[in-house]
Amino acid sequence: MKDAYASIIKSMGEDLNRPGLAGTPERAAKAMEFLTQGYQQNVDDIINGAMFPTTSNEMVIVKNIELYSLCEHHLLPFIGKCHVAYLPTGMVIGLSKIARIVDMFARRLQIQEQLTQQIAETIMDKTRALGVGVIIESQHMCMMMRGVQKQNSVMTTSCMLGAFRERQTTRSEFLSLIK
Repeated sequence: MKDAYASIIKSMGEDLNRPGLAGTPERAAKAMEFLTQGYQQNVDDIINGAMFPTTSNEMVIVKNIELYSLCEHHLLPFIGKCHVAYLPTGMVIGLSKIARIVDMFARRLQIQEQLTQQIAETIMDKTRALGVGVIIESQHMCMMMRGVQKQNSVMTTSCMLGAFRERQTTRSEFLSLIK
């Protein structure tokens, strides 16, 4: 990856020997490895057994989970927040594990629509919830820094599974509680 970054920088007409660029290919490669570390993670290791019995069947919501990802079309960041809700059926997942699941999928080359769905399906599968709702709101640098250059645009995606899709009252409760 370091060599690839060196090649890209050279192709821009830059001099890799100038002081500001000395070491940049290596730093850029390390940064990209960090930004895409989700490829080296799996959900079972992240959850690490943090599933706990409960008698509660009320909605659990974790909102405003910040996320940072790279769009797979331009390799530019999109930055935002994720709101996750689920209806437990005998088991709850450790609170921090929800944020870690968001991070695992966000730290891959992504489109926001797919990211939203991956988070929802994973939480549904692992918790065996009655339903899961996920909403992501983010700003995409590929739309802000290039192309149409719209600085205040925000993309919102949602994935509603189980009771969140089937019951308008459940969906409405989730939407009202995250606002």
